[in-house]
Amino acid sequence: MLLLFYFRVADKYNIIDKPNHRSAHTYITLRGGGIVFWFAGLVCFVQYFQETKFFFAGLTIVSLISFWDDIQSLSNKIRLLAHFIAISLVFYDLNLFEFLPFYVVVLAYIFFIGTINAYNFMDGINGITGLYTISVFGSLWYVNKYVVSFVDPDFVIYPVLASIVFLFFNYRKKAKCFAGDIGSIGIAFWIVYTLLMLMLATHSFIWILFLVVYGADAGCTIAHRIYLRENIFEAHRHHYYQILSNNYKIDHRVVSLAYFVLQLLCSFLVIQFYESNQIILFLSIVTVLVMIYLTKFYLLKKLKGKNV
Repeated sequence: MLLLFYFRVADKYNIIDKPNHRSAHTYITLRGGGIVFWFAGLVCFVQYFQETKFFFAGLTIVSLISFWDDIQSLSNKIRLLAHFIAISLVFYDLNLFEFLPFYVVVLAYIFFIGTINAYNFMDGINGITGLYTISVFGSLWYVNKYVVSFVDPDFVIYPVLASIVFLFFNYRKKAKCFAGDIGSIGIAFWIVYTLLMLMLATHSFIWILFLVVYGADAGCTIAHRIYLRENIFEAHRHHYYQILSNNYKIDHRVVSLAYFVLQLLCSFLVIQFYESNQIILFLSIVTVLVMIYLTKFYLLKKLKGKNV
């Protein structure tokens, strides 16, 4: 109901996404449907005020600044400042400033900011954000229930339910709405906060592999764009999913589903073998995904040959 109400507001105030030469779509669509993730956070906050007050404050800050950016483009400095403040709140909540060395805290800031922005960059085709979010939180739910209890189950169930609601409107050939920055950055903030709780509970960084499919695509794409001497903060069409959906015209829903299944497979391997040699596990999964990603250049070369 809340999302339907938002659609009316977005339509009235012209909060829309207009396609351009870098877009994966060709029709005007309502933007900001990802506000459903903030609503899910609000429900969680009302039920578990004491445990989630700092998290919800941080979520609200990044959601507000992202919604503003959806309506009127903001400078990177303003957005990064908001992200820094929001992340500082959750770091305080998790007591990171007290027991972690200064350099580790700095690395944690870089990881947090980098991850939420990379998650935003990956939000470019119908269904990908909603499905991938379910794969991550579904894996976190399993770990919380069967491996180590580190958070109230509702905290990982609510974003899954919100994703299902969002997908009802987004996982279509012609989407009713897009997540917008408020959705992709907001849910990424929720994901990284939850992952940090799991890492602290298990004293292991292996759980970062719950984001490894996005990480491989985003990381390799950034490296490629740096090689091309492009501004990595500007919109582009270099991601693997963009090549598949834009250049090879594969249905967005099929590409999104492929990312979802591939991440579930990686998460399954992590859960099954996390107690073994974690370095070998990490390197093995990352290496395979990077090799898969590199096939993008073969596809581009093949496409270029057809156009000659």
